[in-house]
Amino acid sequence: MADYTGLTDTALRRRREPEEGMYIAESSKVLRRALDAGHRPRSFFLAEKWIPDLQDLLDRYPEVPAYVGPADILEEITGFHLHRGALAAMERPAPLELAPLLASARRVAVLEDIVDHTNIGAIFRSAAALQVDAVLVSPRCADPLYRRAIRVSMGAVFQVPWVRLTEWPGQLQALRDAGFVTAALALTEDSITLDGLSGRRDERLALVLGTEGDGLAVDTLAAVDLTVRIPMSGGVDSLNVAAASAVAFWECRPPAQSR
Repeated sequence: MADYTGLTDTALRRRREPEEGMYIAESSKVLRRALDAGHRPRSFFLAEKWIPDLQDLLDRYPEVPAYVGPADILEEITGFHLHRGALAAMERPAPLELAPLLASARRVAVLEDIVDHTNIGAIFRSAAALQVDAVLVSPRCADPLYRRAIRVSMGAVFQVPWVRLTEWPGQLQALRDAGFVTAALALTEDSITLDGLSGRRDERLALVLGTEGDGLAVDTLAAVDLTVRIPMSGGVDSLNVAAASAVAFWECRPPAQSR
């Protein structure tokens, strides 16, 4: 049951889970979405009262261990109350290759050093809903398969293909080589408005979003094709990155393809 210990220790889980090739799915709904996406369970972990709700999954994977016990014992192991039904330790899927992913995409989100898992999850949920074909995350970005990010996304992290970049911002060139215009959301002197960007109707567009607080790095801003701002009123200078992503994804959704 070592997979389930110390779940509230974010720093520990950030190190352990990728290194051990696993992640934790929390809640029966998220667990079902992970399995529907083809991910493989290592084990199930649930309170006795949730057995009827998940019996079909336990029957589908008879070879997978299921740890079942009283809620207070499970809470002692994990560090929190399992009020969403169940947990599962899942095998982390093999990383995707960048070039094939870009070849089939028209809209891409690129996340630089975003560390809040709630924001990561919300961005993935918006990406799934608003025609974003792929998400690229910088080397220092938070893990999209961390428990909180998965939960906030409602399983959208299993739906939207994503790749962790290894060279940043150098791999912006790979986007250009694949025919993408790279546009960073940032308040700069030469930034254009978001509706100005959408009015260009670029066939392939990568929207680059920066970390909470500091925004995008100077080197990144120097490497993109355009900088873009969302016009504000009421004395507000910017939106939370997750909210800004939803606005940008909607406004810059791809033009309808000709038949």
